[in-house]
Amino acid sequence: MDMSDLPGFTLPLLAAVLAGGLIGFEREWRGRAAGFRTHILVCLASALLMEAAVSQGAWRFLPVAGAAVVADPARLAHGVLTGIGFLCAGVIFRAGFSIHGLTTAASLWITAAIGLLFGAGLYGIGLVGTVLTVAILVVLRLVSLRLPQKAVIDAQIVWRRDATGAEDRIEAALAGIDRSSRADHFELIDGGAALRRSFRFKVEGEPALKTLAARLRGIDGVIGYSLDPRDD
Repeated sequence: MDMSDLPGFTLPLLAAVLAGGLIGFEREWRGRAAGFRTHILVCLASALLMEAAVSQGAWRFLPVAGAAVVADPARLAHGVLTGIGFLCAGVIFRAGFSIHGLTTAASLWITAAIGLLFGAGLYGIGLVGTVLTVAILVVLRLVSLRLPQKAVIDAQIVWRRDATGAEDRIEAALAGIDRSSRADHFELIDGGAALRRSFRFKVEGEPALKTLAARLRGIDGVIGYSLDPRDD
């Protein structure tokens, strides 16, 4: 391979940059940790590595005399998708009982796959994959916002241990709310001076969440709370 081969490698790399940019723009717009540049670099790196894999005949190495060298680009693709898992793990984080970043991790993973497709010269599949990915992230997001749905809330409420009846008043404040059937989490904190309890429930929009927050603030003995809406 020499400089005259570069034009043939340009189109896959440009296509990978464009695809990564389109997917990353949506994540950047949503304020996610892995955004515009990260997705471009992931897609470009995948395309570069696949380009190298399909060009193994031009690699500068000396095979063993009399041995036949069989190139298998699929092995490098497997390595790329395995390695991207470590990057995806970096954008997934846990806050209490809520897990965030799964959609961004999935977008990084599919961006790497699209880069591999462009690097292998499969432009049609890569283009379809890009369009479908952007549609899933943007169009389906807009559709879901218009559907009647409830927000899942991971809540933690802290009250003084010596506050008589505080727990009963907290239960009353949560009455009528769609609670999760799973067991709640209880903790004794501050050297036994306070209790912390975790809940998971659903509310219909921000006004209902603000109303609940006002109820909790009005309970004598409650010294802290966290109402964390789950998001992707």
